[in-house]
Amino acid sequence: MNTDTIKKTVRNVPDYPQKGIMFRDLTTVFKDAECLHFLSEWMYKEYKDKGITKIIGIESRGFIMGPILATKLNAGFVPIRKNGKLPAETIKEFYNKEYGTDTMEIHKDALNENDIVLIHDDLLATGGTMQAAYNLVKKFNIKEIYMNFILELTALKGRETLNSEINDKITSLIQY
Repeated sequence: MNTDTIKKTVRNVPDYPQKGIMFRDLTTVFKDAECLHFLSEWMYKEYKDKGITKIIGIESRGFIMGPILATKLNAGFVPIRKNGKLPAETIKEFYNKEYGTDTMEIHKDALNENDIVLIHDDLLATGGTMQAAYNLVKKFNIKEIYMNFILELTALKGRETLNSEINDKITSLIQY
C-alpha cells in the first residue's frame, strides 16, 4: 500500500457540485480497510512525537479520520461544526466560501491554553474553511497548532490563503 494506491482509490466525480468541478470523493478510500489502515498509520507516524492533546475534525469528513487518530495518539477529539449543530455554548467564526458565506462553531470549553492541536480535514481546496477553523482555535490561546489533509488540490492555492505562520505545520498526503 502506498500513496499511488490511495490516489487510484479516490473516486472522481465530474461536474459535482456544479458543472466544471471535479469532485474528489474519499468515501471510496474510507470504505477500503487497507486504505483506511494506511491513512491511520501515516497520520500516526506524522504526529506521534508532537505532543498533541486534541484532534479537531471539521464537519463532516474530518469526523472520519480525526477520531481514529485521536485514539491512536491518546488525545481527545473536538468537532468543529456548522452553525447551530452544537448543543452547548459556542464560539463562532464567519467566513467566505466560493458560493457565499458560512459559519462554523466550536464549544467554548473545547480547548485550553495547555493544548497542542491538530486540525484535520479530508481535503484542502481554496483554504477558506481551514482558515476559519484556524481562527477559531487561535481564540483559545493554545500552545501549538498543526494542520493535516489527506488530499490537497494545489491548483486552487489553498495553502497560500492560510495564515503564513502555520505553513510549516501543514501536511497533506496526496497533491493533485
